[in-house]
Amino acid sequence: MCGIIGAVAERDVIQILIEGLKRLEYRGYDSSGVAAIDGDGCLNRVRAEGKVAQLESELARSPLSGRSGIAHTRWATHGKPSERNAHPHVCRKMVAVVHNGIIENHEALRSEQKQRGFEFTSETDTEVVVHQIHGHMSAGKSLLAAVQQSVVEFEGAYALGVISNEDPSRLIAARRGSPLVIGVGIGEYFIASDVAALLPVTQRFIFLEDGDTAELTRDSLTIYNEAGEVVERPLRVSELNAEAVERGEFRHYMLKEIFEQPQAIADTLEGRISGQKVLEEAFGPRASEIFDAVQGVHIIACGTSYHAGLIARHWLETIAGIPCSVEVASEFRYRRPVVRRNSLVVTISQSGETADTLAGLQEAKRRGFGYALAICNVPESSLVRESDLVMMTRAGPEIGVASTKAFTTQLVALLLLVAVLGRRHGMSEQTEISLVEQLLSLPHAVEKALALDREINELAELFADKHHALFLGRGVQYPVAMEGALKLKEISYIHAEAYPAGELKHGPLALVDADMPVIAVAPNDELLDKLKSNLQEVSARGGELYVFADEAVDMGDGQNIRVVRVAPTDNTIAPIVYTIPLQLLSYHVAVLKGTDVDQPRNLAKSVTVE
Repeated sequence: MCGIIGAVAERDVIQILIEGLKRLEYRGYDSSGVAAIDGDGCLNRVRAEGKVAQLESELARSPLSGRSGIAHTRWATHGKPSERNAHPHVCRKMVAVVHNGIIENHEALRSEQKQRGFEFTSETDTEVVVHQIHGHMSAGKSLLAAVQQSVVEFEGAYALGVISNEDPSRLIAARRGSPLVIGVGIGEYFIASDVAALLPVTQRFIFLEDGDTAELTRDSLTIYNEAGEVVERPLRVSELNAEAVERGEFRHYMLKEIFEQPQAIADTLEGRISGQKVLEEAFGPRASEIFDAVQGVHIIACGTSYHAGLIARHWLETIAGIPCSVEVASEFRYRRPVVRRNSLVVTISQSGETADTLAGLQEAKRRGFGYALAICNVPESSLVRESDLVMMTRAGPEIGVASTKAFTTQLVALLLLVAVLGRRHGMSEQTEISLVEQLLSLPHAVEKALALDREINELAELFADKHHALFLGRGVQYPVAMEGALKLKEISYIHAEAYPAGELKHGPLALVDADMPVIAVAPNDELLDKLKSNLQEVSARGGELYVFADEAVDMGDGQNIRVVRVAPTDNTIAPIVYTIPLQLLSYHVAVLKGTDVDQPRNLAKSVTVE
């Protein structure tokens, strides 16, 4: 979940590294640091607790320079956030390492290294990495060979950047289970956890595969596979530019990304619909053959993506007539699931590097579930490479930790899947035509929902002093309520829970009082009357109700009910549309409470460790 960056060039790389850290800060912001080899061959390091801005302040007091260097922004796993636990870690002023991942056998390595005389100055698992590399170099191995030997001895996940003043013109990179990309410049090379970190200096990238080790100098790049053989990995040119990951006129990335949703949805649909049909070829060249064999769907995901899966289950069973189960990835991999052959395993992940989701996919493959489809926002990610079929969401870079446009574009991709599977399981041609019409209308429907921004901003003021909230929904809107609750707790730190509205009498009603705001989503669907009855139960007990309701719905007025009118929306796409006002509510409440909207405490964007 940490962010790493490195460079070897003919110019001073410090500012490149710091700019890259700023772009990687969504991956972790507990502490940061940079190490570089100066013109005299000295390995120097500066670290700071807190965000990259704090590191910049330290660098102003203790400047660094160098033509090769590495840097890191941390999300703490082993060891609390502190300067001493910040990366890079250095061994005997000779070797420096940055690391993303977890070394699972670090305790055994630490014990052995202490016996060999290595001193530890941190609580991190990463420190065993730098000592292990130093030990092999002391035995006469080159920097490259020392790294290659060391990674064989590690258990767990890692992306590594390594430099040494014994060989100052080289940067070594290695990956297993954690993402790492190489940026190709002119007379310079870079490494990073994410393409976005390197967009100011290059748009040409090489994606390392699991087990790869790379040796970078200013004018050469050599990649070795797990067997130590020299291999070629394809060079790809990114369509992104540096401006794509800037906030522009928006106060926060999250708000920018909320307002980018109409375009992101349109981009996700582009080229995937012809006439009144969804093109199944958009899922990959083998899509028709694979979909013909599918008798059920098994969705594996985490967090927001899990909520998207719950909505998709409703669509797949109600519209497409195909059985669907949804699993939390971190639970699926450990519970010995019963194999259902001819199932399509659908994994959903914004980054494509979510550790639990990847492990869930691998477990499903090992047990013989069937073919795999990845719904993902990052080309060349591990999830994409390991799947038989792929549907890219085309959401563009999402920097805010709380997912917004990634979620809604995942739902669009899942609706496309509903269409292509439904036509094989009795869904009528007219139903598909209606589904396509609703999908094509979706960007405009989302624009209408975004027009509620000012009204929701005013509503948010009523939440400024709240500490708890209850979200309600029925049917397919229950996962929407779950997503709304997650967004509020993520960025405003208000404790929020979601329940099916029909479950109020089974316990949650005991929580309702004037200090417990209750937020409900109320589209004009077949469950509306039952929902209104549930909400009356809240109102009768003095609860404060905030209802996002279809304009055509009469919710009644009263002292303890406030209604935000949402433009009439087709029922199928209503979960996507009603997500928008809940995102806006969470955003504005967080701003009023003064939290760090884009980088909420204790969280990171891409969960690449278990």
